[in-house]
Amino acid sequence: MGSTLRRTAFSEAVREADDFSTGVFDRHGHLLSQGNFTPGHLGSMPAVVATVSGMYPGETLKPGDAVVLNDSGLGSGHFPDFYMVTPAFVDGLFSGWIVNIAHHVDVGGAAPGSQKVIGVTEAYQEGIRILPVKLVREGVFDAELMRIITGNVRIPAAVEGDLAAQRNANEVGVARFADLVRAVGRETLDEAIDAILAASEKRMRERIAEIPDGTYSFDDYLDGIGAGEDGLIPVAVDVTVSGDRMVIDFSRSGDQVAAAINAYFNYTRAHGFFAVKVFTDPELPQNEGGLRAIEVKARPGCFFNPQFPAPSGGRAAIQIRIFELINGAMAKALPDRVMAAFSHWSNPILSGVDEETGKRFIYYDLIFGGYGARKAADGLEGVAPVINCANIPVEVHETYNPVIIHQLTFRPDTGGAGATRGGCGIAKDIELLASAGTLTLLGDRHVKPPHGFFGGGSGALASSTLLRDGEETALISKQMLEMKRGDILKLRLAGAGGYGPASERDPARIEADLKDGYVTPEGAARDYRFS
Repeated sequence: MGSTLRRTAFSEAVREADDFSTGVFDRHGHLLSQGNFTPGHLGSMPAVVATVSGMYPGETLKPGDAVVLNDSGLGSGHFPDFYMVTPAFVDGLFSGWIVNIAHHVDVGGAAPGSQKVIGVTEAYQEGIRILPVKLVREGVFDAELMRIITGNVRIPAAVEGDLAAQRNANEVGVARFADLVRAVGRETLDEAIDAILAASEKRMRERIAEIPDGTYSFDDYLDGIGAGEDGLIPVAVDVTVSGDRMVIDFSRSGDQVAAAINAYFNYTRAHGFFAVKVFTDPELPQNEGGLRAIEVKARPGCFFNPQFPAPSGGRAAIQIRIFELINGAMAKALPDRVMAAFSHWSNPILSGVDEETGKRFIYYDLIFGGYGARKAADGLEGVAPVINCANIPVEVHETYNPVIIHQLTFRPDTGGAGATRGGCGIAKDIELLASAGTLTLLGDRHVKPPHGFFGGGSGALASSTLLRDGEETALISKQMLEMKRGDILKLRLAGAGGYGPASERDPARIEADLKDGYVTPEGAARDYRFS
């Protein structure tokens, strides 16, 4: 399903960045399997299937029908993510649900890319909102509904093309699921599903039971909607382990904010499930059984459980922090398994009209930095944290958008020093070649650096700068501004945190870092007293 979606998609976000996910459910709505794509999408799929099956019981649908929704509260937290839920019929009998989700590059709203944070105070400003609706009927898109959708987005061809790719993926899923049912029989498959889910639940409970009982807490801050300390948003978690159950409670976090960065509860819960899986049994198959021992909570109205119509278009900027809060709490119970804080990442969106073609463009980018250090390993460089997406190639950006990328490189000396070193940040410079463009920035760690653990140093801060006519202007991490031809956006991702005292670092590792360029001689002397 994932391969089909990727290979038939229109937009760079899906085709190159892998910003999509796929899953399979039985006819009772139990998650059976999912592709290794984005946790924030997949963890919210069970709630989506429960909603859709309640409104459209599988037996009432026809082969080839598909229900689509993008509502923030019902789905994965922001309007660009479109779910498509398709019933699987086998020899005329409804037998399961085939599901995928894809991030669409624009769904209308106040800014190109539909992820404007500042100045958006309610969800109605964020783009077209689609509650569950039968968009595909017996394999054919409803032309009237498609006119409504494409009439409210900036690049209708890309949205229509990616929706077609989602239909294609589900058709493949239905066909393969039917092959499975016919191969083993409906009754045998039901028995196997029950056994697999029970085994997954048993294994998860056993892994949780190995963690010492207790309540473990962690507090941090997100860059908010202002500059400096005044704009910070407090976030916190309390993780309680009791026997073979775990409760993750985000209720101590600050209240929802009047900016498009809130994390709707489906999204919060999804990353909570993901984090527990990381710290217990990463190779456990992802299905409903593994989730039964985990409860995720957040008081209504808090940042991690906002109430509609709270805006949330930029919520992607906080998924890493959900994981890092739980990671920080688990450091007190499982110090050998955790990692220091990530670089975070950057999601700039630049839009305008390409004078050479006369068409609107949307430059959608995902820039990933370094992983935090672990007890026995340095942080990896240039890898997607938590979300399993990919860096979009420079050549693709320059082919489809009027931009030139002047550099994409590591930032030496930015990884937190430690017995094991944090991954380096990333530097990327993007010049606009069109006469004008609208930029939406979505980043973090401009104010509070990624923390280290157990004596490890913090990573270097991130920064965003606009270079215009030789003058540099500092930007905040979440901002919208107008660019003109020749402007250069200079993005600097933070370095990741280190683990353990720098005095305990193996000199051979420092030598290797110097050779690879991750650390300069000056940095080695300053951070490790190495010469």
